[in-house]
Amino acid sequence: MTQPSSTVRELIRQHYSDLTQSERKFANALLENYPAAGLASITIVAGQTGVSTPTIARMVQKLGFKGFPQFHKALLKELQAKVSGPTERRANWATEAPESHLLNRFAKAVTQNIQTTFSNVPSEAFDAAAHLLADTDHTLFIVGGRITHALADYAFTHLQAVRPRVIHLTSSSATWPHYLLDMEKGDTLLMFDIRRYESNLLRLAELARDRGVAVVLITDQWSSPVAEIATQSFNCWVEIPSAWDSNVSTLMLLEALISATQEEAWPNTKDRYERLDRLFEQTRLFRKPGGA
Repeated sequence: MTQPSSTVRELIRQHYSDLTQSERKFANALLENYPAAGLASITIVAGQTGVSTPTIARMVQKLGFKGFPQFHKALLKELQAKVSGPTERRANWATEAPESHLLNRFAKAVTQNIQTTFSNVPSEAFDAAAHLLADTDHTLFIVGGRITHALADYAFTHLQAVRPRVIHLTSSSATWPHYLLDMEKGDTLLMFDIRRYESNLLRLAELARDRGVAVVLITDQWSSPVAEIATQSFNCWVEIPSAWDSNVSTLMLLEALISATQEEAWPNTKDRYERLDRLFEQTRLFRKPGGA
């Protein structure tokens, strides 16, 4: 049986090594045009992807589905979740009419999101991403979307203290070609993109990749299209009893990456922190604890 928290995309990745060559052909076609390539009837899907209907039937069973109808239903549900706005998501929660208080439901949802997120972060991918973020021989660019620009700003504030050569792209995509002009092979672009996914972020990622830039993506459990071209991609679970998705698990993963980046860049970061503190003292912007 499929796990409720697993998307079809995730199930394919989990079971990919178990698939035959013909099954992988269908799986790859689906991932390249996800989830649209699997939304027609099994006969049409087979014809469009160049495999037989028995091949598709076997593959969906390997993923944990009883048959193609259940597989098809799961893809439709994902599609609906992707395109739903705040009104639709609020209605979905309201129909459950839970008896417990909102605070308890909210805390439970957020806690589960964090647990699921961190249990689905491969340690090797995490370490590789931290290594890219800590590479001071190259420039680190950071960008977010309509909602996630706040996460990008948070990342920039911390990472510019951790290491030099950190650039925060403005929220206006009209200015992005100016940043692309300075991107070079070996640089890294840290991106945030959650539903509804932004086409301008995908285009930016494509252009950056073409220039030899490594893309580190932080997205939600349904995966931004940027994940298909990202060097490292991390899924964060975000659903809560609200009209909006939560950024708690996303922020926690970001803070973990910042901490790992700091550790990898140490002791240069330690020296940088000390110099920064002296500058703050000279500007007298902050008062020391217990100061008059």
